[in-house]
Amino acid sequence: MELRFVGNSGLQVSAIGLGTNNFGGRTDEAGSIRVVKAAIEHGITAIDTANVYGGGLSEGIIGKAIKGERHKLVIMTKAGMRYGQGPHEGGASRLHLIQAVETSLKKLGTDYIDLFQIHFPDSLTPIEETLRALDDMVHQGKIRYIGSSNYLGWQSCEAAWTSRSLGLNSFISIQPHYSLYHRVPERELVGFCKAYNVGIIPYYPLAKGLLTGKYRSGEEPAEGTRLHDVRFQGILNDANYEVLGKLEKFAGDRDHTVLELAFAWLLARPQVSTVIAGATKPEQVQANAAAADWRLTQEEVAELDLITERYIADPIE
Repeated sequence: MELRFVGNSGLQVSAIGLGTNNFGGRTDEAGSIRVVKAAIEHGITAIDTANVYGGGLSEGIIGKAIKGERHKLVIMTKAGMRYGQGPHEGGASRLHLIQAVETSLKKLGTDYIDLFQIHFPDSLTPIEETLRALDDMVHQGKIRYIGSSNYLGWQSCEAAWTSRSLGLNSFISIQPHYSLYHRVPERELVGFCKAYNVGIIPYYPLAKGLLTGKYRSGEEPAEGTRLHDVRFQGILNDANYEVLGKLEKFAGDRDHTVLELAFAWLLARPQVSTVIAGATKPEQVQANAAAADWRLTQEEVAELDLITERYIADPIE
């Protein structure tokens, strides 16, 4: 498995990471632990979670799964997404972040977090307060590096300049929704990340399942699949299927799957450090990990960019 640096830091992560949003939800504890063990076996070092994943269960499950293996892994977690009605049950205030880090450390069964990320921007808390709180915890040894998630380009730039002006640790990464079907980050975020050497950690790389190869035009999504959920079935329209057909042909002509193509295209994008992919079974982990071996040429990337250009302005959500 290829290792990549995250932004301008010395932190190295596997090109494919493991997403754990389903742990404690769609995947029970025993199944989740099997997935983590499979990830380690296939060279995946980056494990991404959040304090709200799996209704708050994901971090605890990961803590059980990584016993004896912690030294091999880069644990990435997040806080800031609201999980209750109380004034400090979410957001990026000093009070909430200190509480969140302490809770995450206990659940994960570790004394440090490799990459701690702010899950969503908090318009009610000054960015200086957020960054000072994170900087303090870096100096205390509870956090090694800090990152953001779902920040816009201007918010990322504001954070970078605040850190630079005050001499604080700065965000080395950002997690955006990014895939062949959702190229919104290319409007301005990718440009910011290149200019400031911030690592990009895409989530939803498989377009909520559309790029897994499971779905066919005119066929009802299988029960239990993500797109069987009525909330997501708007994705399964003729226009998206037309593009999917082109992508599948592109991959098939090169003896690859469309799933492998989804990862390979992202790994060919500037600034991408690791691609976060969820899994409910060890076999899915193996397939995701194998995708890191495909290296696209510049000409192939340009062809794919043209096929999916419409998803910069009109992404699937």
